[in-house]
Amino acid sequence: MERKYFLKSLLAGAVSAPALLAACGKDNATPSTTSATTGTTTTTTGGASSSNCTVAPTETEGPFPTHTPSSYVRSDITDGRTGYKLTAKITITSSSAGCAALAGALVDIWHCDAEGNYSEYGGTSMQSTSYTGVHFLRGRQTTDSAGLVTFTSIFPGWYSGRATHIHVHVYNASGISLKVTQIAFPEGTGTALALVNGYAKGMSGYTYNKSDSIFSDDTAGIEIATVTGSLTDGFVLTMNIAV
Repeated sequence: MERKYFLKSLLAGAVSAPALLAACGKDNATPSTTSATTGTTTTTTGGASSSNCTVAPTETEGPFPTHTPSSYVRSDITDGRTGYKLTAKITITSSSAGCAALAGALVDIWHCDAEGNYSEYGGTSMQSTSYTGVHFLRGRQTTDSAGLVTFTSIFPGWYSGRATHIHVHVYNASGISLKVTQIAFPEGTGTALALVNGYAKGMSGYTYNKSDSIFSDDTAGIEIATVTGSLTDGFVLTMNIAV
């Protein structure tokens, strides 16, 4: 299903829960070259390995991408949502330059709140709670000379069929798409994921990385971030993404 028709059906409230899971799967992920300001999408190449480093896998940006990412240039993206503090430090590198830091790149991130809901969407079978008029947990930053962007957010919750994750879209300084990917979280006893314990929802019915439609084939752990910290002090996520 082409993305434009999928999103149209989403807004019409006609998409079923099984369709949501299918839309999140790799088989439906379309690598894209997207204007950083208009959101127009065309097809391009996906991730690959170079002789120096491994390019981040290309993943789907849907079904809840930011409508106008250029409108949310901000480091603190909490926008009133409550949850355990998460500081996300994402470094972008260039695979064609031996994984040297990529300065001046535009980095968009977005993720669900503690209850598993996304801003800008809702009121449909995919997400019953409507947050169409708000823009929490979405933002854009420009990488510094070290290729780094830092966002202040909350630890993401989860929703049916998906492991906890963060979406990332990287553009060059001219606004041309370089990579659409996703970030996974470490699992197991003592991890941040275990400490947060799914917030109020708990972990009953949770989909772990090995069963997730996006992360299940990541046997090398390329998409898994490093997450440190505590419930009291908050968590720090660090991730290197080669484009």
